[in-house]
Amino acid sequence: MRPLTEQEIRAAFVNCTKGEAKRLSVPRDLAERPWDDLDFLGWRDPQAPDRAYLATEWDGRPAALALRCPSPALRQARRSMCTMCMTVHTGGVSLMVAAKAGRAGQQGNSVGAYMCSDLACPLYVRGKKDAGVGGRLRESLTLEEQIQRTVANLAAFIAKVTT
Repeated sequence: MRPLTEQEIRAAFVNCTKGEAKRLSVPRDLAERPWDDLDFLGWRDPQAPDRAYLATEWDGRPAALALRCPSPALRQARRSMCTMCMTVHTGGVSLMVAAKAGRAGQQGNSVGAYMCSDLACPLYVRGKKDAGVGGRLRESLTLEEQIQRTVANLAAFIAKVTT
């Protein structure tokens, strides 16, 4: 994924107003992020632990989602699998809920997926971040196929949010 600027990220949100996108917390260390290893940039809001965000390129242009999730203190310490990258965590997977885009979202409709609580899926898939013992299951898929699966799962989630 190519590096995104703060302005590109703010303009890319598909499921919140321009005012909300302007006020949300964007990471200040964008230049230091490992962009070559990212299929999407995900982050939690340090001022609002129940909010998370992700930004990626989708259909050739930046797309970003505002997500709601339980605060870290409310996460249960059970073993769960992320539906994006298929990484298993104990207490490290959260239900991330995105309001649907447009009128459907204004009416309260949303879409959810169980995702790595730290939104570091691309780094877990590539082995750049350790999920602990048993976190990455042995697979017959190549690394490139695992990356493609993660990208496809994310694209399907974004498609559900935008339709």
